[in-house]
Amino acid sequence: MTQALTFPTISAVGNLDAYIQAAKRFPVLTEEEEFRLAGRFREKNDLEAARQLVLSHLRLVISIARGYLGYGLPHADLIQEGNIGLMKAVKRFDPARGVRLVSFAIHWIKAEIHEYVLRNWRMVKLATTKAQRKLFFNLRGMKPANEVLTPAQIEDISHKLSVKPEEVAEMETRLFGRDESLERSDEDGFSPIAYLEDRSNEPLRVLERRAADRMQGPGLQAALRALDDRGRRIVEARWLADEPATLQALAVEFGVSAERIRQIETKAMQKMRAHFEDQKTED
Repeated sequence: MTQALTFPTISAVGNLDAYIQAAKRFPVLTEEEEFRLAGRFREKNDLEAARQLVLSHLRLVISIARGYLGYGLPHADLIQEGNIGLMKAVKRFDPARGVRLVSFAIHWIKAEIHEYVLRNWRMVKLATTKAQRKLFFNLRGMKPANEVLTPAQIEDISHKLSVKPEEVAEMETRLFGRDESLERSDEDGFSPIAYLEDRSNEPLRVLERRAADRMQGPGLQAALRALDDRGRRIVEARWLADEPATLQALAVEFGVSAERIRQIETKAMQKMRAHFEDQKTED
């Protein structure tokens, strides 16, 4: 059993560096420990189990929050918002799906940080739709450093992100239109030179892209075809729809219990994972 430790906050430990050091002292859980704790929380509402799951992933939040420093917002605030996303992920985490919490939590942590950035970054007035938000958070990495986008590049980005070319041009102006010294530090001691480097080849992002390519390409369609009609419908509704269906909604659709839908979903996901593993072996 992982030892219960006090939940650290930045204000309680004194400063950000002390918080980061405190977060690193919490041990990383094994898969067995993680699933056991998640089971205790889901089945018995064991808050101590949930706390241990959160503590073991604080370092993940710190790492993800660091990637958003380029927007000029305090690192401590980004971490705090990311921790909210982590707690939401723990609340929704289902060990029966057979994935680790770290994979599940990344989405929730980033979503919470995205919302915070959009609420607080003074130059954002354009990012109102889902596609425009995607443009806001991806343009920095897609734009060549210190270069003005050409018409061809604007057209290419607008096609890839499903937004209008004029929206790309306007967002570029809002994000990069000010002249400033690369070495100038703001009141938080943060210099623009620190966020102009290309982060697209960081290990975490490379792994995310590979996983996304594998899941969104022909391999996904082949894995879905391997399922029966009911299993395929449930997986598509739960995992691939813009607005995922609830277990209860699918239970009504198929005239069975929500628990039965969950069992079918689990079996279908296991079959798809086996398909992807076979595919990896062949590659």
